[in-house]
Amino acid sequence: MSKKELVNMVAEKVPGLKKKDVKAVVDAVFASISEALSKGEKVQLVGFGTFEVRKAAARTGVNPRTRQKIKIPARKVPKFRPGKDLKECVNK
Repeated sequence: MSKKELVNMVAEKVPGLKKKDVKAVVDAVFASISEALSKGEKVQLVGFGTFEVRKAAARTGVNPRTRQKIKIPARKVPKFRPGKDLKECVNK
C-alpha cells in the first residue's frame, strides 16, 4: 500500500474530511514519529506496535561483484516491533 492509497482509505473511513486534510494528518504523524526517533526516543502505539532506534554493530561484509571484503561501520537503525493486536489481526 502506498501513502496515497492509505490517505484514500482513511478519507473513506472518516466522512467529512477532505483528502488533503487527511494527507496533512498522515504527513504530520509520520513526521512526528521520525522526529522522535531522530532524538533517540521510543514511539509506542499501544495495540499497534513500537518504533525504536537500535545500534547495529560494525561488521565485515563482502562486495558481491568483486568478492572483496569491506568494513561496514556501526550505525543506528530504526526497528519496528508489532503489538499484540496487530499480530492477532494479521494471523486471523
